[in-house]
Amino acid sequence: MSNTINIGIIGSGGIAAAHVRAYKEMPDVKIVAVADVIPGKADQFIEQLDLKDAKGFDDHLELLKMDIDGVSVCTPNVAHHNTSIDSLYAGKHVLVEKPMAVTLDQAIEMVEASHKTSKILSVGFQPRYDPNMQAVKEIVQSGQLGNVYYVQTGGGRRRGMPGGTFINKSLAGAGAMADIGCYSLDLALNALGYPRPLTVSAYTSNHFGTNPIYHREADKFEVEDFGVAMIRLEGGIVLNFKISWAMHMDSLGPTLFLGSDAGLKLTPAGSGPWSGVWDGGIGSINLFHDIKGHHVETSIPVQEHKLNIFYEKVRDFVVSIKEGKPAPIPGDQIVINQAIIDGILRSSEQGSEVNISIPEFSISS
Repeated sequence: MSNTINIGIIGSGGIAAAHVRAYKEMPDVKIVAVADVIPGKADQFIEQLDLKDAKGFDDHLELLKMDIDGVSVCTPNVAHHNTSIDSLYAGKHVLVEKPMAVTLDQAIEMVEASHKTSKILSVGFQPRYDPNMQAVKEIVQSGQLGNVYYVQTGGGRRRGMPGGTFINKSLAGAGAMADIGCYSLDLALNALGYPRPLTVSAYTSNHFGTNPIYHREADKFEVEDFGVAMIRLEGGIVLNFKISWAMHMDSLGPTLFLGSDAGLKLTPAGSGPWSGVWDGGIGSINLFHDIKGHHVETSIPVQEHKLNIFYEKVRDFVVSIKEGKPAPIPGDQIVINQAIIDGILRSSEQGSEVNISIPEFSISS
């Protein structure tokens, strides 16, 4: 393989621009093509971001005919599945933005394609690169908590509802679950080692999004803005998950890990109506434990850092291509994240608990 990694961008919205800015900081990367289904949009994107050597396409299949090592899939959610599979079978490594897909079946097909082609399928969860997120995983994995039996995660914005493609069910597939809920799930599941879900009992609603008092596109709002679920995981762990784009409350509570020997409490960083969820950093980490019969609370200092975690995510993808490493955030793991979201939506629609079934993939930690 050449020292230069050739990259294609599929989709040319705001998240694609973030990918481009990251790639442009890498001297060993060349963006050679951009594709978007809207005629002329790829060329406009190329001009706006000064991608002088890149070619524009209206069809991602034409882009995939080029000499490209990897692609960033930055399409609306509904197209993550087909563009990723097409790219994998075209011999390209894939970095797909979150959420991985719209349904569990789609996510399974994506993982199967990555196995059959031996190509990287990595999913865009940049909060994993925050040193504090990594510290939380180290604590949980260290055994300090003992037997972890209950986890609470999620979060809520006082007001933080997006519009456009995010609220169109045919394009997004889901609302708050797919947008910010997947981050909360990854925080908890990654720390636990991604245990498989067994059952889900859930409720979702959209009281705020469909009300013109709270959303300027209420007449177009088709997805959930709130959801809560009780998820049984293998290993005797129960996951209490809750997420909200809007609510009359300041918080839906911290993330908690309850263990037989100790407990861990996390609060998200940031302030204001769009804060309170795990698409950002960690505000505080506290360990609750006993010492010689005394109840002790230890505050673990939050590390100050200047890492651009989005850049780190994209860079890790490039390094994995160059060095033949496994996917940094493998689809084999995130299919479990997708399974839970899929289960939440099914359970809410049915009004009852649903079972979760996932093929036996090799899960990387």
